[in-house]
Amino acid sequence: MNIFNNFPHIETERFRLRPIEVSDANEVFHYFSLDEVTKYYDLDTFTDVAEAIQLIENWQKRFAINEGIRWGIATKSENKIIGSCGYHNWEKEHFKAEVGFEVTPEYWQQGVMTEVLPIVMQYGFEEMGLFRIEALYDPENTASKKTLEKAGFIYEGTLRKSSFEKGRFCDAAICSILKEEYKKYE
Repeated sequence: MNIFNNFPHIETERFRLRPIEVSDANEVFHYFSLDEVTKYYDLDTFTDVAEAIQLIENWQKRFAINEGIRWGIATKSENKIIGSCGYHNWEKEHFKAEVGFEVTPEYWQQGVMTEVLPIVMQYGFEEMGLFRIEALYDPENTASKKTLEKAGFIYEGTLRKSSFEKGRFCDAAICSILKEEYKKYE
C-alpha cells in the first residue's frame, strides 16, 4: 500500500504542497548542501545525495506512523521541490505540534512562506486538531523570525543553550500561535 494514499495535497496561488518522494532527492540535496540553508538548521550540510534520501525517508516514516507531516513545496509550473514545511514533535495529548520550514535560496525573499505557512497552519488547526502551534528558531535567524511574526506567531522567550548542534550549545527562540489567535489572520 502506498503510504501517500491519504496524504493531503494542498494548493496555493503559486505552489503545490505534496508528498516529498525519493525521486525529489536531488532538489532536497541541492538546498541542504548549501551552508546558508543549514546555518540555522539542526542538520549538517549535506555532502551526498544519500543524506537527502535518508531525510526524505524519515519524513515519510513520520507520516506513515502518524507522528507528523512534511509537505514538499513544489512550483506549479515544474512541480519541482523548492523547500518543505510541516509538523514534528506532535504531542497529541497536548493538542500541539512544532512547525518547521526551509526554502532554497533561489526563492528567498519571494514570499514563499508567507503564502504557504497560513495554509499549513489552517491544516494543523482544522485537520490535526491542534490548539497550539510552536516554532523554534535560532535568535540570529531574522528571516525566520519575520516570517513567523508575519503569520501571527508571538515570541515567548529564548531557551538558553537548549540544544547541542554542530559542536556547540545553541539558544532557541520559541514562539507560538493559538487556534483562537489564528482566527484573527484568516
